[in-house]
Amino acid sequence: MNPDLDRLQPYPFERLRALLAGVTPPAGVSAINLSIGEPKHATPQFIIDALTRAAGGLAVYPTTSGSDELRQSIAAWLMRRFELPKVDFATQVLPVAGTREALFALAQTVIDRTRASPPLVLAPNPFYQIYEGAALLAGAQPVFLATTANYAFRMQFEMLSAAQWADVQMVYVCSPGNPTGRVMTIEEWRQLFTLSDRYGFVIASDECYSEIYCDEAKPPLGGLQAAQQLGRSEFPRLVSFGSLSKRSNVPGLRSGFVAGDEAIIRQFQRYRTYHGTAIGTTVQAASVAAWNDEAHVRENRRLYARKFDFAAPRVAAVLATARPDAAFYLWAKTPIDDAEFARRLYATSHVTVLPGSYLARTRDGDNPGANFVRMALVATPDEVETAVGRIVQFARSL
Repeated sequence: MNPDLDRLQPYPFERLRALLAGVTPPAGVSAINLSIGEPKHATPQFIIDALTRAAGGLAVYPTTSGSDELRQSIAAWLMRRFELPKVDFATQVLPVAGTREALFALAQTVIDRTRASPPLVLAPNPFYQIYEGAALLAGAQPVFLATTANYAFRMQFEMLSAAQWADVQMVYVCSPGNPTGRVMTIEEWRQLFTLSDRYGFVIASDECYSEIYCDEAKPPLGGLQAAQQLGRSEFPRLVSFGSLSKRSNVPGLRSGFVAGDEAIIRQFQRYRTYHGTAIGTTVQAASVAAWNDEAHVRENRRLYARKFDFAAPRVAAVLATARPDAAFYLWAKTPIDDAEFARRLYATSHVTVLPGSYLARTRDGDNPGANFVRMALVATPDEVETAVGRIVQFARSL
């Protein structure tokens, strides 16, 4: 067996299942799960209809690069959404089977194991666990930068030495962030691009939450957009990842994209020809329909805004938290150990939240997710209202 598999830590939801094993919540109290970021809003009917109409495509092998129509729809969406003058659908866009698979696979494409020094992959902490697994199974060592309230939840790039930066081959950024919902500023992008120019590493910008925000006048800044604003129209050493899962409430569709630097996209396509999941033509047709429509996305945001309007101030009254820049999480500080908080909340209220320490790694004796819980406001507005009432009651009992 590949010995690097032994370096992988249990996934957060495996740890959560173990934490709650043997706990019996009160009888007659409905279960409400706020632990996993799985959208629960209804899938728009027009997407289902497009999928059904294209059912004949099940008899056809899909190509790795996807159809021109799909890549054109993604490129057009990128230009509309991020105010980009040009995105070449043929060379700068590649459809993928969801961002999870692509975020993992990119590291296998990028990491050069032949260098004298061991390769490093930089990631935020807390983080989406795929970043760590991708680095380890590509033969690299993950390096984590704590994103804490003391530093406005930003990655502190200045914490790495020049010697460390020289060994960094890839940097994962997540904006809007998981779990904090923070959006990177143009100055942070400028700093990261300057470092990339100096040391030659690739930037993987995970933007799967980019379409979940509360102010229609202030959509989150994207990586390609930041590059364009800073005169980097060819997106050197930068690729962004987008997905329909959260945007269009189709997590089971497994449809997303990678876009950016033409040279990286070319090599990534080469890798995926041998080891990648091509999107079926039926899914591609439904994806085209989704990327071409914004009305359902605005309605999706309206539902999340309604839930944040209710939940954020009520939770903040009992647990330190704040409405995020974007995404659909509340990142709340707990008065007791986060795992104990989650376990006791489940035992008394039948509400499931995710301990923040499960999303982070301990470095120098400190886990930046400790004494936080992540609440995903993905359930229906009524369920979120009920869950928040139970959380407030439980927090006040501590």
